[in-house]
Amino acid sequence: MNTSATTTDETRIPAFAAERGRRNVSRIVWMPLLLLALLLAGCSANGIAQGMSEDGRLRITATTGMVADAAREIGGEHVEVTTLMGPGVDPHLFKASQGDIRKLDRAAIIFYGGLHLEGNMTRILEKMAAQKPVVAVTEQMPRDRLIGTGEGESGEYDPHVWFDVQLWTSAAKTVQETLMREDPANAERYREQGERYLNELEELHRYVQNRMDEIPQEGRVLVTAHDAFGYFGRAYGVEVVGLQGISTAAEFGARDVSTLRDYLVERGIRAVFVESSLPARSMQAIVAGAAQRGHEVAIGGELFSDAMGEPGTDEGTYIGMVKHNADTIAEALR
Repeated sequence: MNTSATTTDETRIPAFAAERGRRNVSRIVWMPLLLLALLLAGCSANGIAQGMSEDGRLRITATTGMVADAAREIGGEHVEVTTLMGPGVDPHLFKASQGDIRKLDRAAIIFYGGLHLEGNMTRILEKMAAQKPVVAVTEQMPRDRLIGTGEGESGEYDPHVWFDVQLWTSAAKTVQETLMREDPANAERYREQGERYLNELEELHRYVQNRMDEIPQEGRVLVTAHDAFGYFGRAYGVEVVGLQGISTAAEFGARDVSTLRDYLVERGIRAVFVESSLPARSMQAIVAGAAQRGHEVAIGGELFSDAMGEPGTDEGTYIGMVKHNADTIAEALR
């Protein structure tokens, strides 16, 4: 009996020790993972601290150059701004790379255009909103001032709002208010720089209007590769015609080309414009087609539509880009 009992205890002791060992190993493996999860949760809750640059500036990632420029002008010395879509990039067709995702992940605040300007990338931005402030700069724009559209993926409204300078002031105010809310320590500085920038935008609006007033009324017809200038036309009294729809994701065909060619001939239009973010061949084909009909049409110049110019140039800023467009249009159509 005793021998049997001893044998039973001896077999139980190693089994118990093994189980206890497995529990200890489990604790060793899972405790660091639990701590890591808690740490990550804490970082997400404290997004501003996580999104600071090495020199103490607030990290901001913006999708387009126009949005980034507003953040840079208002944020000034307190922000480090990264732009996902550089010169010549079409936001309608943009696909985020792993590097782009990392830029979004390390930011304290993400600004984007909204109104489905960024196409399928909108889904990524919506997921990021669970971790940090992700702000569409068009979110506070009065809907009665937006141009409605029923074109497929482009959404309910035309997203090219930056071509109406006065409407774009609403985007600047959204950037200003977000920075003041998320970084209250520097709120007064954001307030000052925001007011300065808004004054500059008001001056820009008057500049564009004056340049368009130089064009005879019957000659104010702006023909471009895609219908991105609707807000510009409405704000400054210019008739706008685009080969493609509001989104470049929509294809155009031979009928669209011939229809626009005939329109140029019938209206006696002398100049059309190419865009920096789209191939020029479509407009060149229309010019050639009009010539075959005995009507000479010139390429009036290159306009910036969905992307700004190279960094370090005047066209690499929002104000410089808009002035370039206004000057190019005025010189070609006067």
